[in-house]
Amino acid sequence: YEPPRFDLVSWLFLRAMGLIYLAAFVSFGVQALGLIGSHGILPLSEFAGAARSQLGLESSWRVPMVFWLDQSDFAIQAACWAGAALSLLLIFNVLPRLSLFFLYALYLSLFYAGQEFMGFQWDLLLLESGFLALLLSVATKPGIWLLRWLLFRLMFLSGAVKLLSGDPTWANLSALSYYFQTEPLPTPLAWYAHHLPQAILTASTVAIFVIELALPFLIFFPRRLRFVAAFGTLFLQVVILLTGNYAFFNLLTMALCLVLFDDAALRKVLPRRLIRLVQHNVRYIMPGKIVSYAVGAFALLIVFVGLIQLHAVFSGRISASAAWINDEIAPLRIVNSYGLFAVMTTTLPEIIVEGSDDGVHWREYTFKYKPGDVMRRPQWNFPHQPRLDWQMWFAALGTARENPWFSRFLQRLLENSPEMTALLGINPFPHEPPLYVRALLYDY
Repeated sequence: YEPPRFDLVSWLFLRAMGLIYLAAFVSFGVQALGLIGSHGILPLSEFAGAARSQLGLESSWRVPMVFWLDQSDFAIQAACWAGAALSLLLIFNVLPRLSLFFLYALYLSLFYAGQEFMGFQWDLLLLESGFLALLLSVATKPGIWLLRWLLFRLMFLSGAVKLLSGDPTWANLSALSYYFQTEPLPTPLAWYAHHLPQAILTASTVAIFVIELALPFLIFFPRRLRFVAAFGTLFLQVVILLTGNYAFFNLLTMALCLVLFDDAALRKVLPRRLIRLVQHNVRYIMPGKIVSYAVGAFALLIVFVGLIQLHAVFSGRISASAAWINDEIAPLRIVNSYGLFAVMTTTLPEIIVEGSDDGVHWREYTFKYKPGDVMRRPQWNFPHQPRLDWQMWFAALGTARENPWFSRFLQRLLENSPEMTALLGINPFPHEPPLYVRALLYDY
């Protein structure tokens, strides 16, 4: 009997991480100045100053980012495009460990610098996956098991929060009757999914619970049952990807499914030429004692904190010592809690922003991707994430007081900030800024 090997799996997973990092850095890079630049909605320099004054000497640990050295527009752009360059190095297997370390460090920096625009679950998932990918590059088997543990928590928590929230649409299996028309950025296929027969939508809701609550436990079973978990998860992610624009979230979850297979399984489906290419580039990893001890320590910490978070989700309580450990490593974002759509939105409020020169005649600002013109069909935009469009969806579900960034957005419209207006689809005041702006809430 020969134990399963994961050299091919690891090589492909790291290349997939390079592609996803590339999409993430480029996507944020083309928006960064409008979001957090000196003339953006939430300037990084103001955030850094506020964090420094509030946290003092602790700021460098509580908000770990390279931007403590420089908060200029050049530094922001340099971080984004350096991340893109490092992603290419990882894709082509050039200095992979060094690339993975700096990719994690740069994305962690952008996570904090991005403030309101960088707090999405796929950003957390990329940070955690990126850190584990670094461990995988120095110790294969511990890295594989930790990535499986991450996929288990991601999927199981996604199902658990739906039941624990007490949301009636999940309880009575009607959630998908609302989901496709109220999600933030639907794709063109979402319309067709919404108009499926009710019986299919109800059965699909049941399938979601099976895939998210039952199949994750098969991750820790022998290989054939583990493959069932992989194919079930892959199927769900493909359906979500086809009907909703969730940036790189689905692609990253699908990449995590790779670690549920082994080299023998992949050899049966991959082209022989690709297998020969990988085998030529794969080097057997034999970590030294110091590296093994370090990876082991991180593994124990990651599993322990993950268990703490799982316990907290179900019990609502956490001991003082466990809370201290969780809080101390929280700034690194290497262990996170997950769970999308715990409560299903049953309506779609949308904010329409308008400007005027006289307070009587108003012209509408249109966004590139979010719903505006009711006659415009939804668009495809993944793996790109238009972060202003996304934030507008959340703002419409709350109040202006709950979204202080929104008043800064309106202020930039009055200034006609070119960096910020570049994020919009159509600026009806291309030459001179309006005298007035207003925001109207419509039920879509």
